[in-house]
Amino acid sequence: MIAALLTASGAYGQVSEQGDSVWRSEQLQEVSVSAMGHRHGKTSGLGNTDFIGSNELLRAACCNLGESFTTNPSVDVNYADAATGAQQIKLLGLSGTYVQMLTENIPNYRGAAAPYSLGYIPGPWMQSIQVSKGASSVKNGYESITGQINVEFKKPQATPFADANIYYNTKGKLEANLGANLHLNDRWSTALLGHYEILNMAHDGNDDGFVDMPKVRQGQLMNRWAYMGDNYKFQAAIKGLKEHRKGGQIAHPSPPQGRDVQIHNSASFSNQTSHPSEGLGEAPYIIDITNERYEAFTKNAYIFDHEHGSNIALILSGSLHHQNTLYGNKQYNTDQRNGYASLMFETDFDEHHSLSTGISLNHDHFDFDETNPGVYAQYTFKVGEQFTLMGGLRWDHSNVYGGFVTPRMHLKYSPSDNVTLRGSIGKGYRTNHVMAEYNYLMASSRQIFIDDDLDQEEAWNYGLSAALSIPIGERKLDLSAEYYYTTFLHQLLVDMDSNPHAVHFTNLTGDSYSHTWQAEATSEIFDGFTLTATYRRTNVKSTYGGALREKPLTNKYKGLITAQWKPGLGKWQFDATLQLNGGGRMPDPYTLVDGTPSWDSRYKGYEQLNTQVTRFFRHWSIYAGGENITGRRQKHPIIAADDPWGSDFDATMVWGPVHGAIYYIGVRLNWEKL
Repeated sequence: MIAALLTASGAYGQVSEQGDSVWRSEQLQEVSVSAMGHRHGKTSGLGNTDFIGSNELLRAACCNLGESFTTNPSVDVNYADAATGAQQIKLLGLSGTYVQMLTENIPNYRGAAAPYSLGYIPGPWMQSIQVSKGASSVKNGYESITGQINVEFKKPQATPFADANIYYNTKGKLEANLGANLHLNDRWSTALLGHYEILNMAHDGNDDGFVDMPKVRQGQLMNRWAYMGDNYKFQAAIKGLKEHRKGGQIAHPSPPQGRDVQIHNSASFSNQTSHPSEGLGEAPYIIDITNERYEAFTKNAYIFDHEHGSNIALILSGSLHHQNTLYGNKQYNTDQRNGYASLMFETDFDEHHSLSTGISLNHDHFDFDETNPGVYAQYTFKVGEQFTLMGGLRWDHSNVYGGFVTPRMHLKYSPSDNVTLRGSIGKGYRTNHVMAEYNYLMASSRQIFIDDDLDQEEAWNYGLSAALSIPIGERKLDLSAEYYYTTFLHQLLVDMDSNPHAVHFTNLTGDSYSHTWQAEATSEIFDGFTLTATYRRTNVKSTYGGALREKPLTNKYKGLITAQWKPGLGKWQFDATLQLNGGGRMPDPYTLVDGTPSWDSRYKGYEQLNTQVTRFFRHWSIYAGGENITGRRQKHPIIAADDPWGSDFDATMVWGPVHGAIYYIGVRLNWEKL
């Protein structure tokens, strides 16, 4: 199927839905046109997928991928700590490490890139985002456990364009983005995308002596090429990024001499920083992080039977990621090299039966080397638009963990145009690179213990969903409900409960699961005004110290109300999003000298309001808005901030916003050849 190379990579338009049967180019063009204004996927496509199109991305500033989920009810984005600015997502109540990140339908941002990857994709570069929940196609590998997030960049072969986006906010952050493509002839085209951002002002809104957000300077450049022949299709890109983050206490003299943190299996090493009496003087606690990343990919497809969509495709990609980090006087440096190859064959036997099969190879050079060759086959049976059944099976072999099998299945039934029922079941696996993925936990004085012989994580995911469209006069009411259950057979347990002055990475002993229920309603209330309301309930538990307990720092529920008003001729657009975030459990505290706990055992729910106003002109638009206008923030996100060299310091107990209201203004310039 050409979808893995061309539709997923955007040769014709948007990504196909989770391994659906062959998509013709004209069908994809229809999807592309209809999808631009709304988040959809509830009634179309095989999988339960939220599609975030270009117009949806304009509803907020969307400076990067993390901020693009502001209006999405399925994905939560929070700060991982109060010192580094690292953001993490949660899907189906579980950490973003269980979500397979894809760019142009290629696995990406694994390992060392994970802590800051949400800031590595500028919003103005994106054409669309697809958020697929639950088990996904076996074609992209075995790593998806709770779902996939795929990002499509702007295409060189699209309508010729040139655009720019300038953004500035009240915290002093400035961003500039430039993009353009050029059609060299009827076959060849190229595109260039550039990004630069700088935040060079120190803010300490709660007067704890630490900056609320680190200073950041980041630059990126990407060049893309495409060749669109009658039978042969080719795409290639190269991208480079450099970023520097500096946080910690407000005063920043020369940092104390750092020491490398040695990472070994069965390692038990102290993260406690030296005390000033050991020669550091009264030097401030600083955090200094540098990331350099280089990526390249190429996609090739040859179509030898257009009637049946028969094609063979080869995808190659590689990345280099270098990271230097300094937390106080602790240092962790890492280099990751990744290579990925996929050779696939896809065909339609007839209108009911299709097959996708292929081989793949993934290699990670890291704290240890892992090579995974794999083979897969995926069969799809389809009866019009009413019934689709897709089953996939893949086998992979790891030089570290041996061979393992990944089965997945999807079912879609639409008894009418207004009702769609879906079910899915599948297994996923992942390899842990503990310190690369969790090095932000070094922003504390906790000791770090890593067990020897950590298991490969393994989990089953089960999902059910229903979508209903109810006509109401000339309008309609769209309703959807879904339930997902994830249960782990093997899991990396991040234990911050057993010892409040330590974090222990160990294998799960006992049960670990996530239950997620979500309901959503969307309707155009009157001309130009659309309202969406969503409520999600989450129950996530793991076994800590022999007891099944609620997972810490996980919200019990989330409510989301989004409203958009685009009156008249559409020259103005007004957007508002209200989030209601439920409370949850904190890791177990320690006891102070006076007998009181160091922090509350639970945190309360909180609300956040974001708004934006946009004025459109022919070739440009101006927008202004506010984030977290309610000003809700965690008052003391850093424990023992007055003594960062002491044994109680901890900047990782974050459950809510670490900064107050932010207001911004921006200008978008755009030109498209008609």
